[in-house]
Amino acid sequence: MVLESLLNPLKAEKRPWEMFFLGFVYSSIAILLSLWIFKDQTSLVMVFLTVMACVPIVYNTMKLEESKDLVISKERLLLKEHNKAIMFLMFLFFGITLSFVVWYVFLPSATLNIVFDKQISTIQSINNQVSGNAYQQFSTFSKILFNNIKVLSFAVLFAFVYGAGAIFILTWNASVIGTAIGSFIRSNLSQYAGLLGFEKFSSYFNVVSIGLLRYILHGIPEILAYFYGGLAGGIISVAIIKKHYKDEKFSHILFDISELLIISISFLLVAAFIEVYITPILF
Repeated sequence: MVLESLLNPLKAEKRPWEMFFLGFVYSSIAILLSLWIFKDQTSLVMVFLTVMACVPIVYNTMKLEESKDLVISKERLLLKEHNKAIMFLMFLFFGITLSFVVWYVFLPSATLNIVFDKQISTIQSINNQVSGNAYQQFSTFSKILFNNIKVLSFAVLFAFVYGAGAIFILTWNASVIGTAIGSFIRSNLSQYAGLLGFEKFSSYFNVVSIGLLRYILHGIPEILAYFYGGLAGGIISVAIIKKHYKDEKFSHILFDISELLIISISFLLVAAFIEVYITPILF
């Protein structure tokens, strides 16, 4: 791919912020192509086109991280190296998410329902109303945690089977999160439609900030969990493809994978706690 050829995992680890712009451009092009060619199925096609654009850089990242397992013996140093990959992949995710937010906020209403049809349906079906009752809160916490673990399992499975398959789960989540944030911003901006001048300008940025913060609080640890899980699945996938299971260091690879999965589950626990017990208080 033209844009992907400008970056590789080694370059991305040195300048992770560049992945943000790459993600924004990839998803924006995907939305435009989907509207142009597959208008009635835009909400799904744009996700697949974004995934197709991201696969080369993500798969090369999996190969790079797996090779590190064979040459780095100290687990702390290895985890530090993995974190470099997680960092630039998170920037990629943020770029994709922000792109969906921007398109949701500025697209005409008629086009909006076509572009984000499946995402809007998903949000409506999983929208949880958190009660103040402690038992119901714990029940909601358990439900959210179980659902997130299920998504994590799919991320690991997709990464294992398809190498870079976890990027599909993450891109879909980016589209849903972007839709949720965009919907929050768009609905609240309507309240300030009658305001003029600086006051309107100030209100606009206040709504945008609250919209982003509301979902970022629990969204960041949640997405980090999926990236760690996807990285674990990708590493074992590459190890099997390269037949490194015959290598004496394969046990070290398995230990590294188990550590990544433990980190993933820990992040999911934090994310579910924030979503159920903290976010409703703040917003």
